Amino acid sequence: MSTTATPDQLPYLGDDGHAEGAHADWRDPRYQAFALMRVAFTVAPIAFGLDKFFNVMVDWPIYLAPWINDIAPGSGQDFMYFVGVTEILAGIIVALKPRYGAYLVAAWLGGIVINLLTHSGYYDIALRDFGLMLAALSLGRLASVYDPPASRS
Repeated sequence: MSTTATPDQLPYLGDDGHAEGAHADWRDPRYQAFALMRVAFTVAPIAFGLDKFFNVMVDWPIYLAPWINDIAPGSGQDFMYFVGVTEILAGIIVALKPRYGAYLVAAWLGGIVINLLTHSGYYDIALRDFGLMLAALSLGRLASVYDPPASRS
């Protein structure tokens, strides 16, 4: 089995030597991974963001570290409304422009990890969210090939 890539499997290189993008080919496992992660990082933040308003899945304010609750205005639930809006917007941005939205979600997950590491008893969830952060960063790297940069006007 040959490990040499054929020209149609390689990203297109511009005059500056940087990848300009590759064709969306559903037979290509790399594109499949990109598409799957794009859907996941669109749906999950929107679903969890919506739940911040209804607390159906979990009582979200219990995950808020006391020091954040102390500096955030209002109650823990009031802060969860802000979190919910932020997560919904992040999911929408991933859907529209994963090249940029993936890094927004990764940064947001990094903040969640810090929150959980400073709130005793939630280290397992912090580890899970760290893995999700790495996956969001991977989506960002894949999006650099499959999602063209925003055009400059």
